[in-house]
Amino acid sequence: MFKFALAIFLEFCFLAISVKAFTASGWTKAHATFYGGSEASGTMGGACGYGNLYSTGYGTSTAALSTALFNDGASCGQCYKIMCDYETDSRWCIKGSSVTITATNFCPPNYALPNNAGGWCNPPLQHFDMAQPAWEKIGIYRGGIIPVMYQRVPCNKDGGVRFTINGRAYFELVLITNVANAGSIQSVSIKGSKTSWMVMSRNWGANWQSNAYLNGQSLSFRVTTTDGETRDFLNVAPANWAFGQTFSSKTQF
Repeated sequence: MFKFALAIFLEFCFLAISVKAFTASGWTKAHATFYGGSEASGTMGGACGYGNLYSTGYGTSTAALSTALFNDGASCGQCYKIMCDYETDSRWCIKGSSVTITATNFCPPNYALPNNAGGWCNPPLQHFDMAQPAWEKIGIYRGGIIPVMYQRVPCNKDGGVRFTINGRAYFELVLITNVANAGSIQSVSIKGSKTSWMVMSRNWGANWQSNAYLNGQSLSFRVTTTDGETRDFLNVAPANWAFGQTFSSKTQF
């Protein structure tokens, strides 16, 4: 009995040690502008596919990333702490302030304009086009564009990871939201109650697709975030799920 209890204890310790917490990166220089209006109504939707950012929990602390940061959608959901570089531009920076945003959109390049005069999101520039309410926490409105320092940080989320199932029969398009820590997703697999695990592919942004017929089956998901952490979300959607529904799990990263 003692040996059995000891084995369980050691296994628990191993699991506890093996769980990695996402840690913040170093600071990097970039620039930031703003869009979407004073209430951020123009930031809804976006290239990550999160739709209404209020109902999906992202609010107004969001940003569109330039090509150099967006990584073809693989950066969707990542969180960044941004502060204005007061030493570089004391006129338009709010000294000592910072804001944490989530990547929810893509800032496309404008090759008709030079990188330093309107083509802010042109490669290879690292640029944040922030929701106006978030930007105004670190910059003065009339400045328009400010130099910033940023670091990627863990995402803090309330509740578990959420799965919204769209599409049609033989085409499940699953939007995954409210992902903590790394925030961004590397790979996803899906499993029906009558199937084995099947690898999904990124359709666009945070939307992942499957081409299996899964109607009438409870659905499970295996998600790996970009820091290599994997979680199984078992039977998140019951067998009577319908397209257009969102299911909240009790599991988080």
